[in-house]
Amino acid sequence: MTAGSRGDVAPFTGLGHALVRAGHEVTLVTHERFAPLVSGSGVAFHPLPVDPRAELESARGRGLHDSATGAGKLARVVRMARALVGRMTEDVVAAARTSEVLLLSASMAPLGHTVAEGLGLPALDLPLQPIAPTREFAPPMLGGGSFGALGNRLAGHGVEWAVERVFAPALPELRSRLGLAPARTRRRPARPILHGFSPLVVPRPRDWRPGLDVTGYWWPYDGDSRLPPALADFLAAGPPPVFVGLGSATVPDPARLSAEVVRALRLAGLRGVIQRGWAGLAADGDDILTVDDVPHSLLFPETAAVVHHCGAGTTAAGVRAGVPAVPVPIQFDEGFWADRLVTLGVAPAPVPLRRLTAETLAAALVRATREPGYRERARDLGARVREEDGAGRVVTAVEHLSRR
Repeated sequence: MTAGSRGDVAPFTGLGHALVRAGHEVTLVTHERFAPLVSGSGVAFHPLPVDPRAELESARGRGLHDSATGAGKLARVVRMARALVGRMTEDVVAAARTSEVLLLSASMAPLGHTVAEGLGLPALDLPLQPIAPTREFAPPMLGGGSFGALGNRLAGHGVEWAVERVFAPALPELRSRLGLAPARTRRRPARPILHGFSPLVVPRPRDWRPGLDVTGYWWPYDGDSRLPPALADFLAAGPPPVFVGLGSATVPDPARLSAEVVRALRLAGLRGVIQRGWAGLAADGDDILTVDDVPHSLLFPETAAVVHHCGAGTTAAGVRAGVPAVPVPIQFDEGFWADRLVTLGVAPAPVPLRRLTAETLAAALVRATREPGYRERARDLGARVREEDGAGRVVTAVEHLSRR
C-alpha cells in the first residue's frame, strides 16, 4: 500500500514482482493512474480514488511553490493530505480484507497499521527515505542539511508529529468501525522497518534502534526491453546527450523553464533528452528530443549526465546507471538526496529550481560532464549499488512474517 507521486509507487512494482517470483500473490494498492506500472509483472492492482497529479495541479497543490522553506512546504502538504485521507480509507480496508500481510510505505503507515490491528494482520513498514529521528542529519522531508545533533533529533520528532496530523481526522472513526478502542498514547511499538535505499548512499545512522534496517534499493519493474525507435535513433546520431527531467514535480512556468534548459544545454555544448513529465517540459531542435515516460534503467546508462529533481526514485536510477548528476531540488526530501549526491562526489553543487538560470545550469553541466572525477566516482558507485539485493531482503522478511 502506497500513496503519493510516481516515485512513491514505482519501486514497489519491482518489489512486488520479486515477491511474485518467490511464489507469493501480490496486490499493489495505490492511485488508479499508476495501474499501467504493474502491467506484465504478475502483480495485481487495487485502485485508490485520489489522483495525485490533479491534486498537484490544483490551486491547493500549486500553493506548495509559495513556501520557500521546508517547514512551510511540509505544513502546506499536511493540510492538503488531511483533506484526502478520508477518500482512500474505504478502499484500503477493502483491499486489506482479502490480504494476509500488509506491506506499507511511509505515506500509508498510520492508516495501514490501524487497519492491520483491526483485522488482526501482520504488517511491515517499507519506507523509501530515512524516517526515524536521528542526530546525524535533519529529517529528509525538511530538505536536508543539519540543525546540529539535538536539533536534528527534535526536528525528526516534529515531522513524525506532523505526519500523525495527516491521519488524525480519519483514524478515530476507523478505529471505532473496526472495533478498536480509541488510541490513547503516542508511544509506538518497536516494529521492524526495512528502508528501500542503499547504505552506500545513506549509511544506517548509528543512533537508530535495532530493527531499523537499510536493505538496498528496490528497482521498478520495467516491462520494456528496448527504447522507443525515435529515441534510439537520436542516441545513435551523436555523442551521449544529457537527460533533463523533473519526474512528478510540477513547476510554476513550464515554458520559461524549458527555454532556460535548452539555452543551458547549448551554452554547455551538449545535446539533450528532455522528459515532459508532470512539469510539462518540452523543446524542439536537432540537438534536443522531448520524450514521455521512458524506463530510466534503459535510458540513463546512455547519457552523459542526468539533470533531475532528486526524488528518491530518480536519484536511485541515476546512481544505478553510474552517471553524474546535476541536482535541481524543488521540495521535500529532494534537497536531502541532492546533498547526498554532492557528498558522494557524483554531482556538483545543486541548482535549486528557484535559482535556476541558463547560466547556472550550464556551469553545473560543464563540471558534471567534463571533470572526469564525477564520472569515475559515479561509475564506481553504480557498480557497487547494482550488486545489492534490496528486494531479496524484503522477500525474506515477508516469508518470515508469513510463517509467524
